[in-house]
Order: sequence, then C-alpha cells, then structure tokens
Amino acid sequence: MTLVELMVAVTIGLGITLAITSVMIASENHKRVTTSTNDAQQTGTFSYYALDKVIRGAGSAIAESALPSDVGVLGCHLNATTTVAGTIFPRPAAFPQPFAGFLGGAAGNLNVAPLLIGQNQSQGGSDVLMVMGGSGSAGGVSRQITGGGNATTATLDNSVGFAAGDLVLVSQSGTPDCLLEQVDTIAPPASPTLNFGGGAAYYTAAAVTTTMATLAGSTSSYVTPLGNAPANNIQFLLFGVDNNNTLVSYDLLRNLQIVGLSGGDAVQSIADGVVSLNALYGLDTDGDGKQDTWAAPGAPTDATWDINTVMNSQAKIKQIVSVRVALVVRGEYYDKNNNNAVSQPTLTIFNGLKNGLNGTGVSLARNINLTALDQQFRYRVFEFTVPLRNMLIVAGAP
Repeated sequence: MTLVELMVAVTIGLGITLAITSVMIASENHKRVTTSTNDAQQTGTFSYYALDKVIRGAGSAIAESALPSDVGVLGCHLNATTTVAGTIFPRPAAFPQPFAGFLGGAAGNLNVAPLLIGQNQSQGGSDVLMVMGGSGSAGGVSRQITGGGNATTATLDNSVGFAAGDLVLVSQSGTPDCLLEQVDTIAPPASPTLNFGGGAAYYTAAAVTTTMATLAGSTSSYVTPLGNAPANNIQFLLFGVDNNNTLVSYDLLRNLQIVGLSGGDAVQSIADGVVSLNALYGLDTDGDGKQDTWAAPGAPTDATWDINTVMNSQAKIKQIVSVRVALVVRGEYYDKNNNNAVSQPTLTIFNGLKNGLNGTGVSLARNINLTALDQQFRYRVFEFTVPLRNMLIVAGAP
C-alpha cells in the first residue's frame, strides 16, 4: 500500500468514526431526554392517580350530615384524643414537616370539611390539600341520639350498621365543637346503646364548649358514622411537597390501630420528583349543583377564600364542588448541555382560568420560577379537575 493509499484510508476511517460517534452521541442524548421525560410522565401519572382517588371521595360520610338538615358536622371544630397520643385535636403543636406551616404553623382548631386548601402552606411555596372522607356504616347517615347517655355512651333508636372499631362524630347544630369517638362495644348485643372508651383507641371526653355527657343526654345531638378504624377506610389526610421534591401525605387521625397503637406522627412518601402542588376551588355560587367559577385559596386574588375563612363558614364549604390541581413534575436527569438551560425559567399553571362568571374576573394564572440550576432538568406540568361527588349532592346536583 502506498503512502497516498494509506492516507486516503485513514481519512475515510476517521470520517466514518466521526459519523458513528456523532450518531452515538445524538442517540445517547435522545435516550437521556426520553428517559427523563418518561420519568416525569410516570411520576405525574401516579401522583395524579393517588390524588384523584382520594379527592373524588372527599366528604363521604360527612356531606350527608347536611341532608336533609344540618346536624352540626360541617365546619365544626374537630376534637379528638387517643389512649396513646393524648390530644390530637385541637392540635397542641405544629404539624411535622412539610406541613409545619399548615394553618399558619400554630396549634389550634381544625374544622371538619370535605376539602380545604392551605395556600403556600407546604414547603417550597406549594399548597397543602386537606381531604376528609370516610366509608360510614348505614350509608353515612347521621343518627339522632335519643337521650339517656353519659360520658361514655350514646343511645340511639337502634345500633343497626354499627360495629366495634367504628369512628363517629358526635355533634349538635349550633354547638361549635364536635367530638370524635370510637365504638368499643355494643352491649348487650343488638342494644341501641353504643359504648365508647374502654378498649377503644379513640375516646374524647370533652371539648372547649361541650362534653360527651352533655351531648349524649340531649335529643338534639347526632352520631355521624365515619368508618371503621381497623378497616382503614377513613381518609383524613394532608397532601403537600417537601424540600426533597417528594409528594407526601399525613394521616390527621394517626390511624393507631393500623400502626400498632404506636401513636406515630410521621408523613408518608407518595412520589419523588414533584416540584410543586397547587390547587383552586371550583365553586357552585347559585346552588344549582353546577360549577360556576373558580377561586384561588387566598390573597391577593381571593382573600375571602383563605383556609381560615372557608373552614369557619359552612356556606362556603357547601359551595366547593370541585378542585383544580396542578402538579409540576421533574425528571431525574441533570443535563449539563454545555451549561445551556434545557427548561424555560418560568412555568405557568392555571393559564386561562379566571375567578368570575362566564370567563370574566381576575386571571388565576400562577408562575413557577426555576433557578438556573433547576433549569438543567426537564419538567412536565399536569393539570386536572376532580369533582367532589358528595358535595355535588349537597349543592343540589340533578
């Protein structure tokens, strides 16, 4: 082989090598982009499923307490104690992170409501979603107390549908506090008397404004079944995002019979890679059972819909018939890309939504700003609307 032929062969070989290398680099970049995007897609899909499943059933066993007439459950101050953890509500201290800012970060009352939104009350500026729902016996229908009870018992017309371990709310219209109780036994069997306390994990003797003895002795009081603690079919939950970009939940009632009566006060991880969680209220303002408009959960857009105002207003609670949720999800791959950003600096959620009727009012669009470091990741934005089936019934839906 002559020198010229060798040089030609080397040149051709280098060209082929360069071409193959370029193809491999492009293929690897495409693989990383696709993998990162798919990771975000899967995270968002699972997070959507987890939230939709719980939110859709919000108000189950609670909303029925307002039909046909109010029995004092919606908007009542929740009072709950346990044999292990003591007082759960009113909360004696702030919630664990990332919910330490929930309700302003202070100890105090939490009112019973199917769904509440704490604006910017999770870590990183995300919202907190509070969802209450159950699977009450006898269809969740509130049962009138016939009087004659005491601090540890309540007498009804009959105890059909109740079982040991059931959680109930004891309430009275016009009384701001409601008491969480757990059925220990029904004695004698088939008796109309429910026994609380004893071996039950939950027993609440008194609240600020009333006592179990007072409520049990009045024919104006009601027992509202929520579900069964051992069966774990009661969902009193908080959802938020922590500083590690993880979607987490917190059991407000610390279902002690599921965690071995340990009285744990910890959050549960749901999905990694969730950067933010934000939400809007969907409102029925005219009582026809149909959503009319949206509202932000607080100032500066809708100051009268902040969480403290909503949970203290039964009228506002009844107007909430859906929730719009926005999730910003991030892929796991950090793309250097020669220090060029691979994502735009600002992501917009709730674009096009306004807080007035027929598309009027103030825009509810919200920007999620990304730092220079954050812009080296790829993102997906998930927005979805979840109807609150039980609240639609309260609002008068056909």
